[in-house]
Amino acid sequence: MIPGGGQPNMQQLLQQAQKMQQDLAQAQSELADTEVDGQAGGGLVKATVNGSGELRGLTIDPKAVDPGDTETLADLVIAAVQAANENAQALQREKLGPLAQGLDGMPGLPF
Repeated sequence: MIPGGGQPNMQQLLQQAQKMQQDLAQAQSELADTEVDGQAGGGLVKATVNGSGELRGLTIDPKAVDPGDTETLADLVIAAVQAANENAQALQREKLGPLAQGLDGMPGLPF
């Protein structure tokens, strides 16, 4: 029910849902086109992911490469990718959060 006792106008609800879906699709597209970085080892290893969390690039400073200690390099790569993904998740919350909240409580929508 809508405050005031009236029944919701189904056409208005459908239009609102369609607008929110369009806004959500646009935000998701923007996320896919936006890149964020993460780093580890004081910048020795840098990872770049898009806003959807897809790994797009990896830069390893030669100083990080020790043939006798590849485990540390692997740990730095993992840490950099995780940091980049955390930044991507923050970007997702920033871009999609308000849209997802607007869709909460709308009957029949999977949010």
